[in-house]
Amino acid sequence: MCGRTCLTLNPKEIQSCCKYKTTPESKPKSPEYRNEFNCGRKYEPSYNIAPTDLSPVLVSAAHFDEQKDSAERTLVPMMWSMVPRWHKGDYKKHGLTTNNCRLESLAMSKLYGAPFKAGQRCIVLSEGFYEWQTTKVLKASDRPAFFVHMPQNEKVRMDDKTTWNLKEDGINLLKMAGLFDVWEDENGDKLYSYTVITFESNEKFSPIHHRLPAILDTEADVTAWLDYKRVGANRALNMLKPSEAIEWYPVSSLVNNSRNKSSECNKQIEPGQSQPTTPKSKLMQSWLIVKKRKFDDIDDDPK
Repeated sequence: MCGRTCLTLNPKEIQSCCKYKTTPESKPKSPEYRNEFNCGRKYEPSYNIAPTDLSPVLVSAAHFDEQKDSAERTLVPMMWSMVPRWHKGDYKKHGLTTNNCRLESLAMSKLYGAPFKAGQRCIVLSEGFYEWQTTKVLKASDRPAFFVHMPQNEKVRMDDKTTWNLKEDGINLLKMAGLFDVWEDENGDKLYSYTVITFESNEKFSPIHHRLPAILDTEADVTAWLDYKRVGANRALNMLKPSEAIEWYPVSSLVNNSRNKSSECNKQIEPGQSQPTTPKSKLMQSWLIVKKRKFDDIDDDPK
């Protein structure tokens, strides 16, 4: 399961962290950044990215230029939560939950089957994602939250950007396998959107949640997933497996509310410790109570 991610880097920093080689002998290169119109939507770096927000994903450059080799890569901002290509009217009102798709059924799905067979595979980039422990019987608001990330150099702390050396080594971004599609409105404007592939957790992650995003641990996995002309659909699907490399630590309940975007969202806390999510002002507390009632369906359950 994946319901929130964290990506605070700007486009140039993301490009630097995504350098790759097209052949073992070639020099590392950065993927092109292609800033699509996306019906007027823009990517904004955030410590708390929620479904319907935009974030950059990696795709094969051949999807946008047939003259390019499918091993070439492009970064494209896309909306999280796939919009069905057949949907008519406001893209926000298709009524489906599409931020995640189950690996077990995606090939036969009316929604995901066509993009999958067309090779519209993408890699969702993040510094990490948030997960709530659902293996214990607790109210949604009481579930402990964790920040899940990839291993880093020993001096790097994911919750302290002063320890990141982006000009040299960058950081090890977490890369999740996904699918993307293209929707058009009545004016012909395009919206690119994606979904994250999930499957049953492995033994390592099962104490936290029974579902886990399909995380690509190695550069070889990234290459195979993106290169849809050389790696067929079934082969690509069969290579996905639960990650054994991921790490995580507890964070506060601030992240439960998607409107909280501060750097406190991914700060590590001691187990059992929490941080206040509402200000001390009585006027602001009253306002938040009213807003909470309006957004109950969204905010009460972070999933």
